Amino acid sequence: MPTTLVRRRTTTAAALSLAASLLLAACSNPSDGGTTEVAGKSGTKTKINISPEQHRVTTGKVASIADEVPAKIRKRGTLEVIGSSSSAAPLGFHATDNKTVIGVEPDLAYLVADVLGLKVHRTTASWENIFVGLDSGKYDVGLSNITVTEERKEKYDFATYRKDNLGFEAKKGSGLKVTGPKDVAGKTVAVGSGTNQEKLLIEWSKANVKAGRKPVDIKYYQNDSDTYLALQSGRIDIYLGPNPTAAYHAASTGKTEVIGTYSGAGAELQGLIAATTKKDSGLVKPLADALDHVIDDGSYAKVLKRWGLSDEAVTKSRINPPGLPKTAQ
Repeated sequence: MPTTLVRRRTTTAAALSLAASLLLAACSNPSDGGTTEVAGKSGTKTKINISPEQHRVTTGKVASIADEVPAKIRKRGTLEVIGSSSSAAPLGFHATDNKTVIGVEPDLAYLVADVLGLKVHRTTASWENIFVGLDSGKYDVGLSNITVTEERKEKYDFATYRKDNLGFEAKKGSGLKVTGPKDVAGKTVAVGSGTNQEKLLIEWSKANVKAGRKPVDIKYYQNDSDTYLALQSGRIDIYLGPNPTAAYHAASTGKTEVIGTYSGAGAELQGLIAATTKKDSGLVKPLADALDHVIDDGSYAKVLKRWGLSDEAVTKSRINPPGLPKTAQ
């Protein structure tokens, strides 16, 4: 039975954004160390640096915010950040040297650490081990495209920093379009286990059954390469993932297309991506204050622009806002 959703209503435009932030084919340019060129809705092109020499956007320490950081972390001098080990451009992926992790998530980690007067020590892990690492206290914060959900709020605190829109990706020329549950009824759809995408897809499948339609045939793969191989071979019809990665993949390969987007929290609530900490760790307020500072000083906008993600910008970091509702049992 689908969840009865109690949400803060937002505009339809925010909840059902149909704009892919990266739309044009990408290309490598060895002469400048490796770049990818993409374009947004306006048609203006963004050249993305994918070399290990990132020349990241920086900002200065703000003592009043740095003083809010728990004493243990201040004394250590590092912000222990954990992120996903999977390749997911433009969120977090390897540069042309196949070693250096680059993307909007690492950039924001370094920017926030600047404000807090800390050095970043970033570790990569599988998706499920991000939360294991936070639970154990080994890591301070997860920055890995983590969506705020009501279930996660029971164990974690959140400081939001980007809108969360999901992308339905299909083989180019499939003729498929997705705007709601009926469009995936009877379709074979791949999704990451334990993600909010999976939560939404399960809810949609239940809604289809209740309405007398076929359920979704949900498939899981170990990594993106296996998923895209299955998509190209016709073993799956659709892949549901974060919209930025779907759009980037479609642009860079020309083999797939984004056939619909949806808010990561459902039709009436704009999903939000957030810095994630263990509940009551004392770190969420300084993180939110640091994010508000970089939003105000313009460095945040520069980071999103350099990765083609300006459309996902927020105007303020919110602590523990309404998230993706729990799925009814």
